[in-house]
Formats: sequence, structure tokens, C-alpha cells
Amino acid sequence: MATAPITARLLDQHGRVARDLRVSVTDRCNLRCRYCMPAEGLPWLAKPEMLTDDELVRLVTIFVALGVEQVRLTGGEPLLRRSLTDVVARIAALTPRPRIAMTTNGIGLDRLAAPLAAAGLDRVNISLDTVDPAEFADLTRRDRLADVEAGLEAAREAGLVPVKVNAVAMRGINDHSVADLLGWCLERGYELRFIEQMPLDAQHGWDASTMIGADEIRTRLSERFTITPLPQAERGSAPAERFLVDGGPATVGIIASVTAPFCGACDRTRLTADGQVRNCLFSQRETDLRGPMRDGASDDELAALITGEMWRKAKGHGIGSADFVQPIRPMSAIGG
Repeated sequence: MATAPITARLLDQHGRVARDLRVSVTDRCNLRCRYCMPAEGLPWLAKPEMLTDDELVRLVTIFVALGVEQVRLTGGEPLLRRSLTDVVARIAALTPRPRIAMTTNGIGLDRLAAPLAAAGLDRVNISLDTVDPAEFADLTRRDRLADVEAGLEAAREAGLVPVKVNAVAMRGINDHSVADLLGWCLERGYELRFIEQMPLDAQHGWDASTMIGADEIRTRLSERFTITPLPQAERGSAPAERFLVDGGPATVGIIASVTAPFCGACDRTRLTADGQVRNCLFSQRETDLRGPMRDGASDDELAALITGEMWRKAKGHGIGSADFVQPIRPMSAIGG
């Protein structure tokens, strides 16, 4: 196996450099979305297995020293970590200061948006697949749509803008209402992004034949709106292809993670809530940082483990190839 160059920051063998760190702060969630986990939930990590605040901030500090420029806090549901505001403040105090974002389902954000913004959170992405109350309750197995709407409003009022909405279109569930969701977001000033459903469910029941792909999403949106692609040069390493809606300035994004993956420009790495670094969402392996850290490893030794894991990053995730194997950990345990 090739060895990472000593001079490497977060470089892989294909010339990509990771600058975006996804940090899962918990594997717990207060929804039970059908495409993510079973109705009864999952076995959650025991508290001793979770990174403490000090451990989490120490590892983020090392990642920042290695060139990370943005830290995105994820879960599970990150708002369930009681110390989240303090964690944000401590990350915001780092030098150089990374941009800090969060992906959340929005439940509880009505109370926490202002404190999080004051602590240093820059913006949020809120997951919302439908604004139909009955569809939402059926999809998430929880009647919490009003709480999500309140969280969205609070995020906007707190200045966590642009407020982005992440949605997954699913055949036979909410695919008929993608244009309705875009219209709802446009009326409220939220920036909608559709994400192709990926094989990251705990049940391992993902089926490519039932997935709503980017082309179909665009076709359905075009039945009501004029969708004009922005120049490819403006995309950079961003995962979403963005389109002007009815001439702009409003836009909608489509992330074709499966049908048109952006692996060649990927600048992400991931830290799980139990201290494992993963170089790809679909990686079959990960490197433990928690164990060595608790055994007394220095920052340089932890940095070497991180750079070594990044050096092994595959050229692409391989979805659709004959040898693709879905990762054992579901999305809720890896971090979005």
C-alpha cells in the first residue's frame, strides 16, 4: 500500500485535497425517516464511546491545522447534543477560523438558532422532503412538520442565510410534489436542493430502479418553472448543479450523487461521533482516532493517522459497479 507523503496535508493519491470536514456530533435522531432507519430506531452509541467536547474540538483543531476551511456539524440530529452551542463557540475561536455550517432536521432550531448564530454558526441546511402534513408524518413517522417550519423561520431571523432546504425525492412517496416544494421554498426565500437517494439506509433496502434521478427531478420542476443551468465554472467543488428559476435570482440545486457523481472534485472528509475518520461516505474502512487519542497520542501522531487515511481515498464511490458494497454503517451513524 502506498504511503502518504510526509509533506501532505489532506491529500489523496488522485490529487484531491480535503478542505471540508463533516463532523457527526451524535448518532441519535428524533425522526424515523423511512429511507434512513427502521421505526424502532437503531442501537445508539453508548456515552463512553462518544467523543467528549474536548476530544471533538481537539480533533477539529488538528483538521483545521491540516487545511480544513469548513466544518459542517451533522448527526444523527446534531441539535440533540446538549453542548452543541459550546462546541460551535469553541470551533469558532480557532485560528484560522473555519466556516461553520450545520445540517439538521430543524426540530428544536426555533429555540437554538439565535444562540448558535451568536456562538459562531454561519448557516444551516434543513432536511425537509415534503410540506404536506400527512406525507411528512408518514415519511418521518413523526407529526413534527410545524416544528421544522418554526426552525426554518428562526434560522432566517437569526441570520443563518442562505437558509438551504435539503430534499430527497422518492418514487411513490413525494415525487409528485417536487414542484410544490420548490414553490413553497421560493415564497419564503429558502434555497432548495434536491439530493438523489443514496444507498445509506440502515435496512439496506435501497433500489436504484426506484430512485428519482436528477434528470427526472429537473423534468418535473420544468413542468411548472423555467429551469436554466448556471455556468459549470461557478460550481467548483460544490456537489449541487444549480439552476436559475424563472430567470432568477432564485435558484434550485440538484445533487446527482448517484447518476452523475462529483467524486473527481470531492474535497470532503468525515469524523464520526465515536472518533473514526472516513475519507468517503461510502468507504468500507475507517481509521480510529479515539483509541490512540485516549492512549496518549500526540497531535502529530493523530495528524499522521488522518493524512494516512486520506491518502487511501478511492477514485470514486463505485455505486453502480459490480463490486459496489453498501457501507455497514448507515447515514445516521456516519454523519451527513
